[in-house]
Amino acid sequence: MARQRSKFWRLAPLALALAAPGAWALDLMDAWRAALAHDPAYASAQAAYQAGLTQERQANALWRPALALQAGAGAGYADSATRNARFSAPGFGLPSNGVDFDTSVHSGASTSAGIELRQPLFNRERDAQAEQLRLGAQQAELSWDDAQAELMLRTAQTYFDLALAGEQLRLIERQLDAVTRAQTEAQDRFDLGDQPMTDVHEATARAKALSAQQLAAQTQLEVRRAALTDLTGLPQTGSSGLALPLRLPDDAETGALADWLGRVDEHAPMVRAAQMALLAARQEARKSEGVASPTVDLVARAGRDTISGSGSFGGGASNRQTQGMVGVQITLPLDVGGGRGARFDQSVARITQAQAELDRARQQASQQARAAWLGLSVGKSQVLALTAAAQASQSRLDATRTGHDAGERTTLDLLNAENDAAAAQLALAQARVQVHLDGLRLARLAGNLNEWRLQRVQAALKDAPAP
Repeated sequence: MARQRSKFWRLAPLALALAAPGAWALDLMDAWRAALAHDPAYASAQAAYQAGLTQERQANALWRPALALQAGAGAGYADSATRNARFSAPGFGLPSNGVDFDTSVHSGASTSAGIELRQPLFNRERDAQAEQLRLGAQQAELSWDDAQAELMLRTAQTYFDLALAGEQLRLIERQLDAVTRAQTEAQDRFDLGDQPMTDVHEATARAKALSAQQLAAQTQLEVRRAALTDLTGLPQTGSSGLALPLRLPDDAETGALADWLGRVDEHAPMVRAAQMALLAARQEARKSEGVASPTVDLVARAGRDTISGSGSFGGGASNRQTQGMVGVQITLPLDVGGGRGARFDQSVARITQAQAELDRARQQASQQARAAWLGLSVGKSQVLALTAAAQASQSRLDATRTGHDAGERTTLDLLNAENDAAAAQLALAQARVQVHLDGLRLARLAGNLNEWRLQRVQAALKDAPAP
């Protein structure tokens, strides 16, 4: 309940601001902070991290003294017989030989109580178990860090998906408005006998096709808006205020591929997880290594057993034993059935498997890093080319409009120019987004995706286009 109240107060200012008339648009950092407080997957990872931290305490507890109390009660009996014993006691003169002793307690009440303190001194299996627990705590911290990086990347992806959906709808609506005007103009010119009927049909067909595209874009926009709302927990907002990247990452931020591959080989989350698994497999082998593995414990023990009831030799009878000891206990398990050897063989095979998994993780991380780096570096050149293409498409559209007004270009020429200009602008926006997403993916693989990098992306955003 306290966590829910805390999350409410973190989200309340954003929610109120977005719900207010004329609210400012949600920016990327706002979306990230809201997702951090709302996303169930991240909350699960955080809880797993808290659970994993307890493994460090469990590892330390394995080498601390263990104290056990024992107590019991029940019904029982005790008989003892001693024959041909020697007896002596003060006041009885010379020792007597051939003495018999008999004791008997029947229908008795039996009680026992004891306490034992055990301090491990040497235990290979316990030591390996402690190391495994510590590795588990480190793995939990690593998983939590990667969950935060994954959420950061997912937030950026969801945010830009919605922004691109809004940009696509805006371009379609702008194109539809231009085609509708061309359709009206073509109809008027046909009525005046200045243009053929085919121009009217071409404009009408293009307008109907754009109307269908508009419906599909509106549907996609609603789906992506709901996805962002599910991720952040914030009220649904329009997409016209969501910004798209304008500035590209610096060359220094891109870096050399060899440098990135070196960092990824050591710090990629999948590589580090595989390294932890290999270390854990080696510790598992230590548990059953060797034919026998002795354990040494310091033991302190004290106890009392009592039984009382009726006796066979008349009247009530009772028997009480009190004992205690302090010393060192050595235990040497013997692998008579072969189970210990089988477990060791299994653990050796697990080590080989874990090593192969580590090699595969490094290979996969390297491939993903190479693809992300190429997407980042080549994508920047692609953006420059698409920028020139978008400018050329816009110049062509302006020239086609002038030519159409002068009667030198057909309506189909104008419609094609409108379509090409809109497609070039959308492709440019998509390429800019992809460059920044590839940069974030590369940083995650290198284990250094953080808020500073997300703020760099935020700084590259442009103001929203006018609706």
